[in-house]
Amino acid sequence: MSKICQITGKTAMVGNNVSHSKRRTKRTFDVNLFTKKFYWVEQDMWINLKLSAAGLRTINKKGLDAAIKKAAEKGYLFS
Repeated sequence: MSKICQITGKTAMVGNNVSHSKRRTKRTFDVNLFTKKFYWVEQDMWINLKLSAAGLRTINKKGLDAAIKKAAEKGYLFS
């Protein structure tokens, strides 16, 4: 699986490292990802999600079921 949050769809961004002499080289800004295990009450099962810190805050705010439904309709969730 690649570096994509399964709830928010956040991916790595590309930017520049800028040295003191203003020379620019390409770099990536990776997402703050981690794997977390949740108990999904509606389906009576445990699921593992690879999510960002923003995705975890979304789950805490909206609830797991609402966050999963929204991510599934946007196409962020994959097995």
